[in-house]
Amino acid sequence: MKKMPSLFVGHGSPMNAVAHNSYTESLGALAAAMPAPRGILVVSAHWVTPGLRVTSSPSPRQIYDFFGFPDELYKIQYEPQGSPELAARTAELLDRAGFPCAEDPARGIDHAAWAVLLHMYPKADIPVIEMSLDYKMRVGRWFEIGAALAALREEGFLVMGSGNVVHNLYRFEAAIDAKPYPWALKFNDTVKAAVAANDRARLSSFALPVEESRDAVPTPEHYLPLLPLLGGMGEGEKASIFHESIQNASIAMTGFSIG
Repeated sequence: MKKMPSLFVGHGSPMNAVAHNSYTESLGALAAAMPAPRGILVVSAHWVTPGLRVTSSPSPRQIYDFFGFPDELYKIQYEPQGSPELAARTAELLDRAGFPCAEDPARGIDHAAWAVLLHMYPKADIPVIEMSLDYKMRVGRWFEIGAALAALREEGFLVMGSGNVVHNLYRFEAAIDAKPYPWALKFNDTVKAAVAANDRARLSSFALPVEESRDAVPTPEHYLPLLPLLGGMGEGEKASIFHESIQNASIAMTGFSIG
């Protein structure tokens, strides 16, 4: 069985679910270039819990975890099957590495997963589970979690973090092509350099003892799904950028792949 890549994907506004732009095109191209996974594990910026959890329903509901958007978004149906098998395997790997993980049969799939995957796998024919962010977790330990999950790649599963390197809704501009803020561009470049150098100390401190981090990462939940990607790198592997853009002036859609 061929080893699967792993990804960090910027998901940005839910409107990307109905958009056709360079970002959405990059997702389709990325999926076409990879082997088809047996299942997908998404580390979601939109599920924050005390302790780690994974969805374990065989038929998870689609969660519309946003409000005030056009009706067309709420009409999108993307409902892949879940995978109790993948959930149990994920929990087993994490438990073995010292990270207790509970299986959650009630939780559905939020837009950090489905708004991305509908561009990658529009037939919704690949099982999907989500993993939460433990808000009590020390930041540096997310690299260890990525290392614990790396075995899934060998077993044909796609591990994907979904968030944004830069994510500031307080400074959000309505136009998707609004001119990016200088701090968004600078912080994005800082993160890219830290990823290229695999500088985990800088990345653990939000890359980032720089002034721009205060605006770029006002809250950590969209940034954190990047770190397991790097923790899961194998010997000789490097992270490469598969897409880069800034949307709505304050959201970096930078995406990284390994493998």
